[in-house]
Amino acid sequence: MDRSSLINAPIIGEMEDFKRLFDSSLSSSNLLLQHVIEHIRHKTGKMMRPMLVLLSAKLLGGEVRPATLHAAAALELLHTASLVHDDVVDESTERRGQLSVNAVFNNKVAVLSGDFLLATALLQAAQTRHIDIIDLISVLGRDLADGELLQLSNVQNREFSEEIYFQVIRKKTAMLFAACTKAGALSVDADEEKTELLRLFGEYIGLCFQIKDDIFDYFDSKEIGKPTGNDMLEGKLTLPVLYALNSTHDAEATAIALRVKNGKATPDEISRLVAFTKEKGGIEYAQEVMDAHRQRALSLLDGVPDCEVKRALQAYIDYVVEREK
Repeated sequence: MDRSSLINAPIIGEMEDFKRLFDSSLSSSNLLLQHVIEHIRHKTGKMMRPMLVLLSAKLLGGEVRPATLHAAAALELLHTASLVHDDVVDESTERRGQLSVNAVFNNKVAVLSGDFLLATALLQAAQTRHIDIIDLISVLGRDLADGELLQLSNVQNREFSEEIYFQVIRKKTAMLFAACTKAGALSVDADEEKTELLRLFGEYIGLCFQIKDDIFDYFDSKEIGKPTGNDMLEGKLTLPVLYALNSTHDAEATAIALRVKNGKATPDEISRLVAFTKEKGGIEYAQEVMDAHRQRALSLLDGVPDCEVKRALQAYIDYVVEREK
């Protein structure tokens, strides 16, 4: 059985229930909004985050409840809203190889559509009738915005700090995955200890996911959906280049990195900084850090008896680390 089948096997029927709920939550009589929704649906990915909610619920409760489905829908809607808004903030015209909402329509439509998705996410959270899940999703919305603002403020910081990098990716990415696993546990009334274990498992997955995404930025592939050095074009310095800079203190590379932060680096300078990062072991370092988080996540499942859901979660994190786009 391939990895995708392993992940899906325990929740095939439940994912169909989720998709029906998700699609029904996105209905609107507003013609313009409906066009935006159709565009978003067209580029919907593998629904990895809802899968994580359902798998977490099944691992700890043996079943997926209505609250689980509503929590999964709320988290996917919140995630989608944040991506729509992020593309406006970053002035991005592409996401995963497809045109962004702001590129197809305009910034005003994108912002308002993102607001609609956010409000719909809160409605779905309310449908769980579970105050801890509502609190979790509300705090997550705040953390996502906080992470974006922290990333923007870091542009002015002349230090190349891994600590700040991890603060950003925890709030922007890891907390979303952690919320997925925790929401799944809460939806089946798991005890506090098991809920925290699943939350931490999700956080490690999220860290792996973002580090992997950042590694992609150093390689040119149309399948990935962004050109080489795109993060640097947006003024972002990620883990591979931070390691290369801090381990060498190279004057020329440091000067280029500061120009990246100021938004003044040329495409040629960015290409040189990408090449420098690869030459100085930045990619290998990031992969080692990612694999360490992967092993921490897997170790959390050591005490769980072997079962189809456990194998699905193990395959899930393997997919996150080994995916090619």
